[in-house]
Amino acid sequence: MAADPQAAKAQARAVTAPRAEAARQRDWLGLPRWAQGWLLPLAVLLVWEAAARAGLVSPAMLPAPSVIAASALRLLASGELGEHAWASFRRAAAGFLLGGATGLLLGLFTGLGRWAQRLLDPSLQMLRTVPLLAVIPLFILWFGVGEFSKGLLIALGAFFPVYFHTYLGVRSAEAKLYEVTRVLQFTRLQLVRGLILPAALPNILLGARLSAGVSWLMLSVAEMMGASEGIGYMIQDARVYAQTDLVFVGIVLFMLAGKLTDAGVRRLELRWLRWRRPFQDGKEKGL
Repeated sequence: MAADPQAAKAQARAVTAPRAEAARQRDWLGLPRWAQGWLLPLAVLLVWEAAARAGLVSPAMLPAPSVIAASALRLLASGELGEHAWASFRRAAAGFLLGGATGLLLGLFTGLGRWAQRLLDPSLQMLRTVPLLAVIPLFILWFGVGEFSKGLLIALGAFFPVYFHTYLGVRSAEAKLYEVTRVLQFTRLQLVRGLILPAALPNILLGARLSAGVSWLMLSVAEMMGASEGIGYMIQDARVYAQTDLVFVGIVLFMLAGKLTDAGVRRLELRWLRWRRPFQDGKEKGL
């Protein structure tokens, strides 16, 4: 009995698809894609280390990566690094959650309500153009340099990216889905829960990614303007005593914190927006 041609084709695709995907993931120098992004940083570190060992750069101005790593391990063993990192994480998380939640709620409010849009959005868009660093003197005058002012400063930085992208996502989604709701005769609640929020979710998550980055930026500023613990305080204290290696330790900690935060939000994107994958794959294949 002859084999079914369609079944044979399906079986062949099932066998070759994983191989093709693996080959696509190793499309350059035989390395996985996740490893390719580390080539440039590793090359910079190697050149930096070689230049420092050869005496081409001043160790007081630009210590070798090995010296910076040794200082980080020393602080980690003493427990000081963990204390500073935890204090900074606590402040950044509190400010991000406060500012992000407020931005999300106001973005939904102004995006869904026309009168709220006319009443609130122009003022918020105007405030968004004010440089965040320009309001620091006011925060110091009004609230001092305690934890409350630090939290508000971080929350203010986290607020605007989430608000703007939530508002933009809701408004664009509502305009695109207006005709669909007329045909399906959805109620307002069904429209928001079933269509607008899922359609606006990519913009909301993009705002969250930007907001997380701004939160760490404002945290560094807040801790440097007055604190007794935290990564920013550690950097400022090291600057006073000309401990350049510890300054670099703090910079690397901020880099890692920002990268891990961004990767966490990115993972949420991949999980919550899985429904977009078939459409994106179809576009890549020219469908």
